[in-house]
Amino acid sequence: MHSDAKAAVMAAASNNPVHPAGHQPPATAQEIVQSFEEADHHEVSLAGYQPEDWICLGIFWTMALLVFLQFFSRYVLNDSYAWTEELAVYCLIGVVFIGSAMCVRACRHIQVDFLYRYLPRPVGRTLATVIDLLRTAFFGYAVWLTYRYIALVGDEPMTTLFWNKAYVYWMALAGFVLMFLRSVQVSICNWRQGYSILENPAAYESQD
Repeated sequence: MHSDAKAAVMAAASNNPVHPAGHQPPATAQEIVQSFEEADHHEVSLAGYQPEDWICLGIFWTMALLVFLQFFSRYVLNDSYAWTEELAVYCLIGVVFIGSAMCVRACRHIQVDFLYRYLPRPVGRTLATVIDLLRTAFFGYAVWLTYRYIALVGDEPMTTLFWNKAYVYWMALAGFVLMFLRSVQVSICNWRQGYSILENPAAYESQD
């Protein structure tokens, strides 16, 4: 009697193997093939990208090529091109300022939303609106300051190529202009929908 019950339990275990907790059974060949087929049918959408995204991408890859050329000339040709280092630094400046406009559009700059968890909704909405206005005003002021700076020292030459360094300053100005415009756009969107990322962070998690 006991031997028959033991045999039945062993048979059930062999037909339905129990895997340790946290361990999944290895994928079958059919499942692997199906995953590749699903990846082949996945459509890539570029609709969410804006002009500053492509500009920043182009500057980034230009910087990467300059760094590679510097490495190649220094360690392979044993004759380093000094201008590659300077231009790579200027490209990094462009990536920072143009990339900051991307962060403004996506509401990804550093922000603290802890206080909004305890504020009444009308107070939080008012405070968030004030922050939108202050942020937009700051970027507008930065545009004016950068333009004044270009007017003062815009004719300064570069160190190695003797090009006009105003090109670098104009990239910074373009970045601040984009930040200002995106800040206005975000502020209007927050006003229309009735909340910002500070008040409702969960609504923006799907954008990551």
